[in-house]
Amino acid sequence: MRASYRLPLLFAALLAAAALAGSFIASRRDPGAPGPNDGVTAGAARAMADPSPDLRRIRVEVLNGTSRPGLARSVTARLRDAGFDVVYFGNAPRADSSVVLDRAGREDAARAVAHALGISHVRSKPDPGLYLEATVILGADWPPSPGAHDGAEGWWARALGWLRPDR
Repeated sequence: MRASYRLPLLFAALLAAAALAGSFIASRRDPGAPGPNDGVTAGAARAMADPSPDLRRIRVEVLNGTSRPGLARSVTARLRDAGFDVVYFGNAPRADSSVVLDRAGREDAARAVAHALGISHVRSKPDPGLYLEATVILGADWPPSPGAHDGAEGWWARALGWLRPDR
């Protein structure tokens, strides 16, 4: 091999090895831990977040108990924007009223989900076979009346609102 090709080839091999090592290290990092670029933003967001349950760990399923198509999908997006981990959405038997079911004995988590959506009914119905904290069943009364709490703006959006310079 010519000497003029050795140096660039060695450099490319070292660069590839460094990228591979960096990728491995990044995949091993705790996703909840602040990263090197999170700085003040991550700390401020955590400080301003609701002190109630840790929303990153609240796993939710959303079930559409109405005949309106796409309702569970839109509520899933709304909950994810609010910081919840929606692990499943689908259909349920018809329901007259919306309810949030506590599935893991964490009523605080179920109430946080209900608060984010403006749903007033929360019931405890533990199911150890489900790997989630709450089930949302959207009933015929969805969306909540305009007088109910509008949970569209979740804790994450409120935290980011405090960081805006115009505030």
